[in-house]
Amino acid sequence: MTTWILRHPIPTDAALRVAVKDLIDVAGEPTTAGSRAVERRARPAERDASCLDGLREAISAGRAAYAGRTNLHELAYGISGVNPGFGTPVNPLDPARVPGGSSSGSAVAVATGEADIGFGTDTGGSIRIPAACCGVAGLKTTHGRVGLRGVWPLAPSLDTVGPIARDVTGLVAGMGLLEAGFTPGGPPTRRVGRLRLPPTPAPAGPRDAWDLRAQRATVEAAVDAALGSTGWEVVPVELPGTHRALLAAMTILDAEAWVTNGDLARTAAAEIGADVLARLQQASSVTAAELGEAEEVRGAWSAELGALLGRPGRPGSLDLLATPTLTGFPPRLDASSAMSAIRGINAAVNLAGLPALALPVPSDGPLPASLQLIGPSGSEERILAAGAVVEASVGQACR
Repeated sequence: MTTWILRHPIPTDAALRVAVKDLIDVAGEPTTAGSRAVERRARPAERDASCLDGLREAISAGRAAYAGRTNLHELAYGISGVNPGFGTPVNPLDPARVPGGSSSGSAVAVATGEADIGFGTDTGGSIRIPAACCGVAGLKTTHGRVGLRGVWPLAPSLDTVGPIARDVTGLVAGMGLLEAGFTPGGPPTRRVGRLRLPPTPAPAGPRDAWDLRAQRATVEAAVDAALGSTGWEVVPVELPGTHRALLAAMTILDAEAWVTNGDLARTAAAEIGADVLARLQQASSVTAAELGEAEEVRGAWSAELGALLGRPGRPGSLDLLATPTLTGFPPRLDASSAMSAIRGINAAVNLAGLPALALPVPSDGPLPASLQLIGPSGSEERILAAGAVVEASVGQACR
């Protein structure tokens, strides 16, 4: 049961089976946020989170079934998916590797076929990272597009809700539950910017048997091959503000996480996992000056991305930006700290509030790689249409 915190019995041939991350309120059920400290205090929610309105309507019409509540990295405050309190969901591609976080249970439920769609949240990569680790697809939505009422907050200015599914078709169905009438489309993608990220130093500690530099080369080659198969014009781009944006994103995330969850660290420290407690304690030290500087970087970074993506269809502009979701493969469970070295640009996308798709693509490594397509604000329809082109061009070799 490490995938699920609460599972409902439904027929295997039921209509669209939807798993909900246990960060999202479901009427009549307690929300645990993957934390024993929260579970002990939790009471059944009085009403559903606003993002579940479409799911309830679909259930009433017989078009969907609620499969249950999925596990996560505690308080959604981590990217490995390792959870000492509720157990760690098992990565179906390789049980010795981390499932990714924080929406680990939703990604695993989809990857194992226990759910057709998993709802997750993404504050710094928490949908895209577990999707990449488990070989499925995930969509981070534009900040504010999907309502957050009734969703346990981590960093409200970065938090988003979105779907995880095995493929783009499933993501479209998931978006249809989150937003009535959602349909992929828009102008066809023709010109894509290819961003390559600077290497991140490997953390101290267990290194596993794999080499981060070799992994990086394998993943970059897989992304290049997938893009090359589409017929799009692929243009190398540089974003000088990337490193500062990543640091600023984490500063803002930490500062807001202390506001939303710091009380737990003060009153229930013994019930919180060591990694999350350490992060919360570190987050408590973010100063007002550091936060102010990070907000200035947010503005500059948003403008930098907007200059690339804010003029679709105009001469010289880009339709989408492409990069690996993760710059390596998920590490072994006993080396989970290595996730920090392969986390890619995910948190910087949240900083700008933009939508992004994580999509598995074939690789010469031990697991599929994951391509990330980033678009301008509100371009989910176009991103998913582009994702369908990638899927068609690479086939199912990554399954």
